Order: sequence, then C-alpha cells, then structure tokens
Amino acid sequence: MIPWQNFRRMIAGIVLALLFAFSSAQAHDIRPAYLELKETAPGQFSVLWRTPVMAGMRLPVVLKLSDEVRNLKDPVVQELTDSLVERRWIQVGPHGLAGKRIEFPGLQLTITDVLVRFEMLDGRKGATIVRPSQPWFESDAAPSKLRVAGAYLRLGIEHIWSGIDHLLFILALMILVRGTRRLVATVTAFTVAHSITLAAATLGFVHVQQKPVEACIALSIVFVASEIVHARQGWQGWTERWPWIVAFTFGLLHGFGFAGALNAVGLPQTAIPVALLFFNVGVEIGQLLFIAAILSIMAFARWLSRRAAIPQPAWAWRVAPYSIGGVAAFWMIQRIAAF
Repeated sequence: MIPWQNFRRMIAGIVLALLFAFSSAQAHDIRPAYLELKETAPGQFSVLWRTPVMAGMRLPVVLKLSDEVRNLKDPVVQELTDSLVERRWIQVGPHGLAGKRIEFPGLQLTITDVLVRFEMLDGRKGATIVRPSQPWFESDAAPSKLRVAGAYLRLGIEHIWSGIDHLLFILALMILVRGTRRLVATVTAFTVAHSITLAAATLGFVHVQQKPVEACIALSIVFVASEIVHARQGWQGWTERWPWIVAFTFGLLHGFGFAGALNAVGLPQTAIPVALLFFNVGVEIGQLLFIAAILSIMAFARWLSRRAAIPQPAWAWRVAPYSIGGVAAFWMIQRIAAF
C-alpha cells in the first residue's frame, strides 16, 4: 500500500503535467482582444484595436467596420512583445456608429472574446464583451451594469485559469499545508492579500513595474517548492509553520500580477467598482474551482490507494516539488532577462 502523503505528491505531479498540457494548448487563445472607440468630433472616432500575440502567433481575429466608414488618415500599427496594436482615425457620418454593426471575422474559430469599450461625445460610456458565438455587436446598445458584471466575472475566471504561475503557487501550498483548517486559513489569507493589491494597483493608489513583479511571482513559487522538499527531509520551514503569513505576503505580490492583467484590458469608466469587484470575484471562483478539482482528485487517489497496492519508487515524491520549482526557476531567469 502506498503511504497517503507519497500518493498525494504523485497525484500532484500528474496534475502538474495536465496543467502544462492545458496551458500550452490554450494560452494563445485565452487572452481577450480589445477594441476602444472614442468619439472625438461629431461622426469622427479614434479607434484602438489590439490583438494578442503568443509564441509569435497573432490571434486570428480581424476588425471589420461598416462599408460607410472611411479613414481620415493612414492607420498606425505597432508591434509589441505580447500584442499587435493598430490605431485608426475614422469618419462615420452624421449619425455616428448608431445602428451600425462592427464584426470580428475569425473570432468564431477561437475560444477567446473581444472586450469593447466606447465613449461618445454626449457623455455615454460603456463596455461589452463579444463572444465567439456572436462575433459582432451594434454600438448603440449601451450595456447594463449587470452585463458589465457578467463580462468581468468571466474575464476573472479565464485569467486565473490561464495563469499557470498562480495555479502552481496554489498547488504547491496544497501539497505542503496539512489539515483542512490550516488550508482554509492559508487560502483565505492569500485571497485577502491579492484582493488588496489588485484594488490598490488598479485604482492607481500604488504603481509598480510589471516585469519585476512577474519575476518575484516566479521566485515565490520556487520558495514554496523548496519548502516542500525541506518538509520531506524533516526540516520545518516558514511555510509549514506559518502558512497563512507566507500566503498573505506572497498574495500581495500576486495581486499586482492580477492588476497588470486587468489594466491591460481596461475598466469601463462608468462602472469601475462593478468591473473591479466582479473581476476579483471571478478570480476567486476560478481559484476555488481549481482547489475543488485538486481535492477531488486527491480524495479519489486516497480511495484508490486503499483498494490497490500500486508500486511506487522511493523518489516519486520528488516529482511534484522539483517540477514546480524547476519550471518556476526557469520563468524567474527568463523574466529577469527581459528587464
């Protein structure tokens, strides 16, 4: 019979492999495209169209405006490391974009969305999400706060599920922390901490450079992975003794990472509290779904281990912490080199 602690680490290694498979398969499609329309004069708009680029591949979605639209001057295209940004200045007509359809050919072939924000001369502002199931929208339909809430709730869930580094940190904590009460306290501390810095950074109270933050997030994963190894070798580290304190400290750091993603998407000026709240709620829902999935797998593993004697090599427990720590160390070096 396999000892439960060893079986738990072996299952964590399997989950880790599945996370990487999911991440590599979906990373280039999960990030939303972004369209901003701002009316600068009656019938004239500045247009910002941004499509994500992952692993050198641009998201296969294009912007298609009405046939009545004409360019006031040549579009300007800027290639960034993570996206392709196109700026246009267009003339629509005396009635503006009201009643006109804006389409996104190719969106139906992806699993991502397009976040659309618009601002009119009469003061109307809003945001909406365009789904692959309906790759178009009509600009005169100002979204309700309920629709904004739903859009940012989904963005929060998608972000945490595509954020493999955040999930690895949570997985490492789950491997290390023993006992349901201690795990609940640890996860709660992590949640409270990243909620604080997410709000502070998004609302502009705190300004940090994103690249050092991302490198430090990778370092936090290396630290917890090393704590797993130390615990196995009989040395009780900080995370095992005070997991909620370590989770809270690093949670502040991860919150800046969440804020960087949210700032890249933007917030609707007329519904900032709603968008911020529900993005954070979405992150928490995604996090809880991940924890529930891991606990379910571990419960099944415990049930299976009681009924089957599966041989396990003595080194099997090392798979999860060394895999997590090794990948995180690679990220850290890669992110530092990008400074």
